[in-house]
Amino acid sequence: MVQNLPEPGSENPPSDIPGAPARPGCPLEGDLVSGQIAGPLLVLLHAFPLDRSLWSDVVAHLEGTVPILALDLPGLGESDCPEAEPDLDLAADAVVACLDRLGRSRAVVAGVSLGGYVALALARRHRDRLAGIALIDTRPDADTAQARDTRLRLARAVLSPVGTRALSPMTATLLGATSHRDRPDLVHRVEGLLAQAPPRGVAWSQRAMARRGDSWALLPDLHLPAAVVVGAQDEISPPEVARRMAAALPDAVLTVIDGAGHLSPLEAPPQVADALTALMLRVNPSSV
Repeated sequence: MVQNLPEPGSENPPSDIPGAPARPGCPLEGDLVSGQIAGPLLVLLHAFPLDRSLWSDVVAHLEGTVPILALDLPGLGESDCPEAEPDLDLAADAVVACLDRLGRSRAVVAGVSLGGYVALALARRHRDRLAGIALIDTRPDADTAQARDTRLRLARAVLSPVGTRALSPMTATLLGATSHRDRPDLVHRVEGLLAQAPPRGVAWSQRAMARRGDSWALLPDLHLPAAVVVGAQDEISPPEVARRMAAALPDAVLTVIDGAGHLSPLEAPPQVADALTALMLRVNPSSV
């Protein structure tokens, strides 16, 4: 069963959990699936510049087994674009506000690419709100100077008359070689998602990602169940980076998915669902 999130303003933050103060003003839209099921909540955060529909096939595999909250990150999907300065910390605070709206003290957070950056920001700012973490097709590095410049140029381009046509080349690297060769339907689906991405939200997200810091030093201090998932054909966050992340985390399980690129939840939903199920089984119910 799919439910809407409670309206903003219904936040009920736990009083016994420390953390950075969450900044208001960035309510997110999302779907609560199987919310009536007891147990830890699984929060799903999508890749750039997509929306929560990235997770639809994974959710279909998990529905009825765990409560799931699939969110649209700031400015993307149905979530409004913040007026505040672009900052992934704001996105992390917005996810915490959603937990407060549901009266949830803690959750397992799974993020793909951009969603992984937000999950790491959550781990830094609100570690006590995490019962577990899944880092999928993502990396903890800060951008190089060249990568930051590319992001800022793309942010300017999507706000120009070019619009989201500036995103078209991304399809080549978002999907793996196997998907490009064997799944024209999936290529077309990603092309459509890129074309319909909101330009203001795309620009905001690019600028927020461009200013993020390095998170490698954070990983050894994350003493909680973790999953690292990567497509074997991911050229953006390659398997060697995933192996380093899994080695740096105290309690991580690594899954490398053959035939998948940078969007494993779209390219290999059963395998991603299996990795998340295994993670949820490792989470102590009393921790939530």
